[in-house]
Amino acid sequence: MTGDITGKQRMETTLSFREPDRPPHFEVMFELEEEAFGRRFPDRNAWAGMSSREKELAVRECMDIYRLIVDRYQWDALSIYWPWSDPDGIRAAKKEFGDEILIGGMCGHGIWSIEVITDWTAFAVNLIDDPAAVHEEAETMCQRALSTIDTLAEAGADLIYMPNDIAFNANPFVSPLHFEEFIAPYWKRQVDRVKEHGLYAFIHTDGMIMPVLDQLIDLGAHCLQSIDPMAGVDIAEVKRRTSGKLALMGNVQCNLLQDGPKEAIEKSALYALEHGTPGGGYIYSTSNTIFPGMPLENYEFMLDVFHDFNRRGRESQDISE
Repeated sequence: MTGDITGKQRMETTLSFREPDRPPHFEVMFELEEEAFGRRFPDRNAWAGMSSREKELAVRECMDIYRLIVDRYQWDALSIYWPWSDPDGIRAAKKEFGDEILIGGMCGHGIWSIEVITDWTAFAVNLIDDPAAVHEEAETMCQRALSTIDTLAEAGADLIYMPNDIAFNANPFVSPLHFEEFIAPYWKRQVDRVKEHGLYAFIHTDGMIMPVLDQLIDLGAHCLQSIDPMAGVDIAEVKRRTSGKLALMGNVQCNLLQDGPKEAIEKSALYALEHGTPGGGYIYSTSNTIFPGMPLENYEFMLDVFHDFNRRGRESQDISE
């Protein structure tokens, strides 16, 4: 960590809508570990078949890579993505990092969302003809998520990250009225359960969220991640509506990090920082994840922009004092 403040303290400061020494930074996932360190996370499909000893070694390998990521890129939090939704990963990360940074666990597929629907025609018909069936499946997903939240909390998580994509680039995948009936109540129960455990609740969705933004705010979560500029979501407007109520994370445009040019990456990064940072309540990150195929140099350039922004802020403060 840099300075006298830990990453955990930096996160807690911004989540309470106060400005820390700099905006916190971490990414939901970093999947360029081979490019950055010549190391590989265990195959995501291999966890289910591992023996106890194999899993212990695999978790240790994950922690070694997480340590490299956190130290090199000065992350202030880490939501354990391998192993996914696994208390063993949380326990190992808490042992590795202690109170240096906030440690989180993943809890997805908890509500009706784009990634859980396999038969779109049946889903659309049931919204009108059989709403009870839609509610029944929503309850089943919610109960599984609540159980996962309890398990991760008992393992020592500081935050629960709930990824559920509920919007395409043009609009949410259901109407605001259907969102209010079939999605929001179940997601709110999960947010409430996280808060009952005394943890931070992070929610995620890509896409055009503006028609349901007020409902997302009303969930009562601590932080909303993505703030998707590819869908036309303007962080300046979202910040205006969420300030003091819901912290924001993200907004640096992922397709620019994929394709460049660097001038466009810098413009996107600075827009996010300039509009997200004032008054706290902002965590610097991409609008999605550091995914396979993204040029590592572009992520590192995004961080160069971040460090320059923070340095200018410190210099300005020194001059004013």
